[in-house]
Amino acid sequence: MDQVTSIAGLDTSQILERGRDVVRIEADALGLLHAALDNSFVQACRTIKGAARQLVITGMGKSGHIGRKVAATFAATGTPAIFVHPGEAAHGDLGMLARGDVLLVLSNSGNTSELRAILNYARKGGIPIIGMASRRNSLVGELADVTLLLPKVREACAVNVAPTTSTTLQLALGDALAMAVMDMRGITKSWLRMVHPAGSIGLALAPVAEIMHGEDRMPLVSHMAGMPEVISVMTRGCFGLAGVVDDTGALIGIITDGDLRRRFGMLTTAFARDVMTRAPKVLPAEIPAGEALLFLNDSQITAAFVVEDASIPAPYPLGIIHIHDLLRVGLN
Repeated sequence: MDQVTSIAGLDTSQILERGRDVVRIEADALGLLHAALDNSFVQACRTIKGAARQLVITGMGKSGHIGRKVAATFAATGTPAIFVHPGEAAHGDLGMLARGDVLLVLSNSGNTSELRAILNYARKGGIPIIGMASRRNSLVGELADVTLLLPKVREACAVNVAPTTSTTLQLALGDALAMAVMDMRGITKSWLRMVHPAGSIGLALAPVAEIMHGEDRMPLVSHMAGMPEVISVMTRGCFGLAGVVDDTGALIGIITDGDLRRRFGMLTTAFARDVMTRAPKVLPAEIPAGEALLFLNDSQITAAFVVEDASIPAPYPLGIIHIHDLLRVGLN
């Protein structure tokens, strides 16, 4: 009761300080984990990559919640993975494990009794075990083929009970394993897009060519076009610009509202080639939409032509994309 009363009586500055204290404690622990990584991490990654079937992850309580997230991360980044609850495992779900699997066990203490059944089953079945625990001399540490030792740290909980710092370490180490194995597999953006067809990730990975406006909407003018024609095309196009092409249809320049203002005095007699900005910024057709949005923001432009090969001086335009097109589909 005293503890509850004292917490309830925290003022604004004390609440803020407590929040910062928790973040500091967990950040310091991550620094210890960074320094503690050794060859066991390499062995664990190679063991996971070498699995003929799948990665099976287990853990009890808060470690189990972390294990579910780590399994989802592995599955989304090229490594087939499932989570098996250790309690359910002892009631028939051990059948989810088979030769060719690798078992990853999460337990801060390493002595969680509910893990014994799945650990013994894996040992008897010749299934490699990777243990993630803070004690080598523990049930997990003794039965694991590869032990990933977590730094022994105090929980951020005021009475050092609620799993907080320890689960942060488990999550970070699980992510580190998943990302390293993903790189070892050479997973590409196109593969990631296949398993993320929906949501913000799917949108961000979609090629900009799937979102761009096509040939019928491109505001293009000949390099010999007079400025009245250029202004008319810019107005109809609603992109705030016009692309200038040579006699072969290659994009050699761009005219924006800024170009018109800078050359206002010569607009009555000039041609498009006289007013245009040469070598405009363009986007390759295969660039992911998320990267295209970053490009437009970083370049401080609102629209760009999409081309097949952005590396050549005068590429052929395939379409055009406006920043609002990307925002409209849900990117931000």
